[in-house]
Amino acid sequence: MALISAGGKLDEHAGVVLQQALDDVAVDARHLMVDLHGVAAMNASGLLHLLDLHRRAECLGLRGLAVGWQPQPQQLMAQLAGLPGPGSSTGERYAVAGFRRLIEQRAQRAQDANLAALLLLPWRTLSIAPSS
Repeated sequence: MALISAGGKLDEHAGVVLQQALDDVAVDARHLMVDLHGVAAMNASGLLHLLDLHRRAECLGLRGLAVGWQPQPQQLMAQLAGLPGPGSSTGERYAVAGFRRLIEQRAQRAQDANLAALLLLPWRTLSIAPSS
């Protein structure tokens, strides 16, 4: 079994670090456990990176499991999945491929919406008039 421990915030910058951690997993490993106890915050981009890690691990023949979901990441996943209530057991559902695809699609939409919102922010043009 291989263990990847994540900490801090999983966001758009997490992809390279997670990929490097997967690259360092021993060739003979059959299971990959991702410990999220240290992840206090996650956005849609971080969730997409985590899902990508899971998919890549499966392509390598590893059975992936994410454990230690903290409240905010768990709420994000439940919100994106449309699951009711803060006590939804998203961590257990994460291992199901159909659920993973649903979460990937919704996280991608959330990430795209955030990018679109940034692009729609009003842009101001500053003009500097010569002083008289």
